[in-house]
Amino acid sequence: MADPLGVPIDSASAAMFPVLEPAMMARVAARGRRRPVLAHEVLWEAGRGDAPFLLVTEGRIEIRRPAPTGDAVVTILERGAFTGEVTMLSGRRSLVRTRSLEAGEVVELTRDALLGLVRADSEIGEILLRAFVLRRAALVAGGLGDVVLLGSDHDAGTLRVKGFLSRNGHPYAAIDLDHDPGVQALLDQFSVTAADVPIVICRGELVLRNPSSREIADCLGFNAAVDFAKVRDLIIVGAGPAGLAAAVYGASEGLDVLVLESDAPGGQAGASSRIENYLGFPLGISGQELADAACVQAEKFGAEMTIARRAAALECQRRPFAIRLDDGSIVRGRAVIIATGAAYKRLPLANLSAFEGAGVYYGATYLEARMCRGEEVIVVGGGNSAGQAAVFLAQTAAHVHAVVRGPGLSATMSRYLIKRIEEHSAITLHCATEIAALAGVDHLERVTLAGPGGARDARPIRHVFLMLGAAPNTTWLDGCLACDAHGFIKTGTDLSADDLAAAQWPIVRAPFLLETAVPGVFAVGDVRSGSVKRVASSVGEGSSAVLFAHRFLAQ
Repeated sequence: MADPLGVPIDSASAAMFPVLEPAMMARVAARGRRRPVLAHEVLWEAGRGDAPFLLVTEGRIEIRRPAPTGDAVVTILERGAFTGEVTMLSGRRSLVRTRSLEAGEVVELTRDALLGLVRADSEIGEILLRAFVLRRAALVAGGLGDVVLLGSDHDAGTLRVKGFLSRNGHPYAAIDLDHDPGVQALLDQFSVTAADVPIVICRGELVLRNPSSREIADCLGFNAAVDFAKVRDLIIVGAGPAGLAAAVYGASEGLDVLVLESDAPGGQAGASSRIENYLGFPLGISGQELADAACVQAEKFGAEMTIARRAAALECQRRPFAIRLDDGSIVRGRAVIIATGAAYKRLPLANLSAFEGAGVYYGATYLEARMCRGEEVIVVGGGNSAGQAAVFLAQTAAHVHAVVRGPGLSATMSRYLIKRIEEHSAITLHCATEIAALAGVDHLERVTLAGPGGARDARPIRHVFLMLGAAPNTTWLDGCLACDAHGFIKTGTDLSADDLAAAQWPIVRAPFLLETAVPGVFAVGDVRSGSVKRVASSVGEGSSAVLFAHRFLAQ
């Protein structure tokens, strides 16, 4: 058994805290500066951003994790060992305190020097990246972060915050107000009540009551290392598979890349429990694992990413292009790739919003699977995402009811998924069926199905997963680009002469394959008209768009 980077689980400890050989230490030292440390000197404090990378050359360094009940020792580093985890690449705040136990010496590298080392020295880069990823995974698995979340598994806001932190790979400790003892004393300590849930205690200092994703990101310093005033070579809007692929290829080819993500990396694919038809993963890979690995790759090559910053408008007539964010700030780039994907379609039920996150979900991840263990669930939809969710949930749910409005699945779902659904004893397929009503008080309690002929069947089911497809996220463009009748962005040969005339296409050449009606602005993935709604296709388009961006920038 191995982790996504190929490390056997039984060797994770050694890979998590490796010791560099003398020759490797010399190569690291050539890119940094040696400096002496005093006994018991605090080298870096938890909560500070842009921590330097430290390689121990003499003495011992202690890594401690601050906690309300007292600091906990994570590990002690000796000669050849080094500090850091994934925050070293992103520039986010450190979660640990670094302190010398005795007088000694370290080699210190800035974040830029570390990124240069990782890109230039593949042998050392592989060791460092593997250690960083495994250290972060251990923090996430143990909930060993700087966030405490107080909420309820029956509260939509709590699930929203959990999802935001999980998808952004930030460790947190969760306290269930319905079950955990001693919660009232904790609430009293911070002068909050159960009516404020979800409550996020950030870095042990700031108490956020039912915070937005942006408030959490600001408190945790997700974007503290990003220079918003800098003009970039390439701005990528959206960090789904297409946007992340563009970030990896663009940054690896020397472009200064900034990615704008409104929530968390992964897009719709990030909510997929298991993708089994993606090239190179015969055993399948979850959308979250794929997104996490792609983020590490992009950051390794120097791409920067903003989290919980939504693009509100594209000023497509300005050069360089200007994108206004939802907080009023402006970012500028010489070329733009739009990879905003599509938004989930919803059922036409008046009380649907009351149960979103409280029994109605738009993704089937391990988080939701734990919540409905041993219960009956409904999965609505006839596409691949619905089939993947049904098969995944059938592993833990008492029974899965797959509900489709059409007469069958053959026209909308891959054959391998249809076969699994048909042969799975824990899945029942309901064709020509729709959800007619939802009922419950604070959480979904009952679902009414309308079957063939209008026959109604009310069932005591508390969990419904909606996989109904999506509409393009293009309203923020406000007519800046040519779109088809459904709102998807037209590119390349799909742009008619009338489209180009209306957009006042200013140059002699025709638009590149993935280029929009504005030269230098490209569209990839699910947001593009005529795209194939598959992860592999989105990745291919994202990487291909970088080629055309290079050509545009060279003109």
